[in-house]
Formats: sequence, C-alpha cells, structure tokens
Amino acid sequence: MGSGHPILSLKDVRYRWPGRTSFGLDIPDFSIARSESVLLLGESGSGKSTLLSLICGTITPQAGSVTLSGTDIASLSAGKRDRFRAEQIGLIFQQFNLLPYASVLDNILLPLRFAPQRRARAGSAADTAKSLCIDLGLPQDAIAAQAGTLSVGQQQRVAAARALIGAPPLIIADEPTSALDAATQATFLNLLFAQARASGSTLLMVSHDARLGTHFDRMVQMSDVTKPVQAAA
Repeated sequence: MGSGHPILSLKDVRYRWPGRTSFGLDIPDFSIARSESVLLLGESGSGKSTLLSLICGTITPQAGSVTLSGTDIASLSAGKRDRFRAEQIGLIFQQFNLLPYASVLDNILLPLRFAPQRRARAGSAADTAKSLCIDLGLPQDAIAAQAGTLSVGQQQRVAAARALIGAPPLIIADEPTSALDAATQATFLNLLFAQARASGSTLLMVSHDARLGTHFDRMVQMSDVTKPVQAAA
C-alpha cells in the first residue's frame, strides 16, 4: 500500500477539447499515494486517455491543478513539461511504441537521453538495462536483438524495462495486457509489480478489465473520478 502521501493529485480539474464543449473531464479530487498501485477502469469514451494526457502534461487543464511530485504540471512551459515528464514518468503504451529496427538495449535506454536525473539514477545504464531484461524474463541474448523481431510478449517486457529504467516515481501503463492471454497477463503483472516495488515506483494502470483488480492496492472507476460534464450554455 502507499505511504499516505500523494505523489499525484488532481484538484478541481476542468478540461474541454477544443470545439467539443460537451465532451471533456471534470475531476473534483483524485490522488494516488506514493508506492501505491492503482487500476483505473473505464470503457472506451470514458475519458481515460484524456486523463492520462493531463497527468503526463501533453495537455493542460482550463482550470484546476495537476500536481506530480510536488510540481503543478500546468505551471510549466511546454518544453519544461516534456523534460519533467521524461524525468518523472515511465510509460508503457498499449502498442508498446518500440523502435522496431533499434536494438532492445537502445529502446530501453531511449528515455534516459532526455532525463539526466533519471539517467544518473540508472547508474551504469547498460548494465541496469540488462538486469531489468533478466528480471523481466527476457532471454539473455535478447538485449542485442532488433525489437521488431521479438514476440508480442517479449516486446511488452522491453516496453516495461524502458518505463522502469532510472526508477521514475510514476509508472503509467495504458492497457498493456490487452493483447495477451490470461496466463501471460498474470506473469507479466507479477514481474511488473516486483520491479515497481524494487524501484519504489507508483503504478497507475488503465484498463477496461476488472479481473485485473486483484493484483492492485486499489481499483477505481472513471465514473468515480469524474463528475458529469456541463455543456456550455
């Protein structure tokens, strides 16, 4: 469970997509404690992707605050938000977003290019990447392979290693198990949780599958995070 001190806090957040006043998010109060693991559930169209974009700072709210590690993301310039995101957040995308012709090692090390503090935390980055691969169950010779030659399950583990390297305070996983069968899902989640605990990272996973909830400290519905959007008059 988390320590009780929020690493992430959204207060009175309001966001409307330009030209779509009837669609957006109103979030009165949502927070995640340090080292907590949270499963965020919601169907397509519920606003999960918009919420992740607000947390990552790729969009900023029209009102309210999004605070991560004590910093109000919306108060930063676009360039500073990009650097802050690279330092503070490890992302596991649904489609993994690996560079297919680059090696596994280069894919894992990629976020460190934009995050000097995270790079320093990684120590000997190549050795750390290799250790992560081993801990995540990848073959020892996979580190030199082109990412595009790996199986789906192996690519997913590379994506997890890329998110975990340098111990970012927050790991965000967006539907990372949707392409996997139940047994492979369980194996991946166990490995991911073990690595997140080892690095002291907080884990926020987005999914539509409530069956994954038993793995997490807390399960939250998008409908409990947001209130109905009021369309402009």
